[in-house]
Amino acid sequence: MKLQERYDHILDWFRANHPVAETELHYSNPFQLLVAVILSAQCTDKRVNLITPPLFRDYPTPEVMAASTPDVIFEYIRSVSYPNNKAKHLVGMSQRLIREFGGVVPDTLDELLRLPGVGRKSANVILSVVFHEAAMAVDTHVFRVSHRLGLVSDQCTTPLSVEKELMAHIPQADVPIAHHWLILHGRYICTARRPQCNVCGLSLWCKYDEMQN
Repeated sequence: MKLQERYDHILDWFRANHPVAETELHYSNPFQLLVAVILSAQCTDKRVNLITPPLFRDYPTPEVMAASTPDVIFEYIRSVSYPNNKAKHLVGMSQRLIREFGGVVPDTLDELLRLPGVGRKSANVILSVVFHEAAMAVDTHVFRVSHRLGLVSDQCTTPLSVEKELMAHIPQADVPIAHHWLILHGRYICTARRPQCNVCGLSLWCKYDEMQN
């Protein structure tokens, strides 16, 4: 099977079976999503969603959060991974948003990367979800699923190389939702330790499934 044929079959299956796919992080505006995405680094969306309601209630804007301190923010987020660093990032991010961007979440990759706590993956999430840009955020699920399905080669050993390979083959219009297709498939079906190949609708075109049989 040619690579583009594999992409076409897999994307067609997702379009037919998961026409709606979106982030599982809870948020009401771009600033809240930015906060949630920073908190979600190496942490589950479920955990983030548990701790953000009181945080968003008391710190609804970058202006309010910028006036706080990492020690205070820490008490709200202490149950997430790396809470000390993330508390510093949230305050620093809010201060820079005000200082450099007028309190508005920027809409370019370069500008987002200037915010504390925002790496390429997080920036691509914001670009995709908030601004509907053709940006592919590669997290551990996207990285794993892309390799197992055979969408990327074994030579793609970094998130950036996987991102470039996916972007080269997925139609631009599908990139924002394809990001969620791959994440959710990895979260619930193509799991790290025990992939549920017996119930996976993609087994006909899956490189990993071919290797198991």
